[in-house]
Amino acid sequence: MKKDLLNNSKKLVLTINDIAKELSISNESAKVTANRYTKSSSLLRIKRNFYIITQRFKELKESELFQVANLIEVPSYISLTSALSYFNVTSQQLQNIVESISVKRSKVRTVKNIEFRYHKVKKTFYSGFYRSENFFIAEPEKAFADSVYMTAINRYSLDFEAVDFKKLNISKVTQYLESTNSITNDYWIKLCKRYKI
Repeated sequence: MKKDLLNNSKKLVLTINDIAKELSISNESAKVTANRYTKSSSLLRIKRNFYIITQRFKELKESELFQVANLIEVPSYISLTSALSYFNVTSQQLQNIVESISVKRSKVRTVKNIEFRYHKVKKTFYSGFYRSENFFIAEPEKAFADSVYMTAINRYSLDFEAVDFKKLNISKVTQYLESTNSITNDYWIKLCKRYKI
């Protein structure tokens, strides 16, 4: 069966081109097939022309979910509580939510039971991330700086009580925050006093 051929694919995410190659059909036929498989719940549509096998999506590891998050919104990188939890900087755990920073738009995209959240920042603040395995993620200090910035401007809420400040290079955090605004820097000063950082 054609579905079995797709299930055997080693690719995490399948494009229309991939489906066409795997099934030895034209791109037009692949679009029709993808649409049919999506309706029958064999495939999940990640975004236009990008799909993932439903069963595989249910079994994704955290790093693979991060890959999918990067793909849904390009460019973007994993940050905020998702990254802080990944690095064990916070004890806070998010259930079925992956958080990212982007430059184009803020948005939420739900795939099956996973919510992919994107928070837009200015291009000048879009930095401090690197490629780990097959996904882009903020450095711990940048993930924390992103969280402070977003919380200061009332677009996010980080549980600071759950943060292990000893695992952060505080001067690096301060450097990142210097490029934001006075509201964020004032908020950071108050946080430093409150938590004796």
